[in-house]
Amino acid sequence: MRKTEYVLSYLPLFYEDLESQIMYISEVLHNIDAAYDLLDSIEQGILERLPVAEAFEPYHSHKERRYPYYRIYIKDYVVYYVVIPGEDGKKIMEVRRILHTLQDRDGYI
Repeated sequence: MRKTEYVLSYLPLFYEDLESQIMYISEVLHNIDAAYDLLDSIEQGILERLPVAEAFEPYHSHKERRYPYYRIYIKDYVVYYVVIPGEDGKKIMEVRRILHTLQDRDGYI
């Protein structure tokens, strides 16, 4: 059995979410170390998930979707991604959003 290869991709919306969270931590909470630590944890969490992107339970959204969402829990945040069929047997792990666990995810996802 051939192992599935995943290619990592990010939506601009993910970067907007991430920047918002990091700016809040560093500028409003005045905790630059925590902001850098969160960035490192998010990068590590995504890269660890990449080889096994579909090995976890999909997120059951209220909306019907072409591709199911998956979640990665990192500290007080949730990274949402989908897996899209790609070329040459590879699949694309497309990271779409990062939200704080207290945010209303139904309004965003």
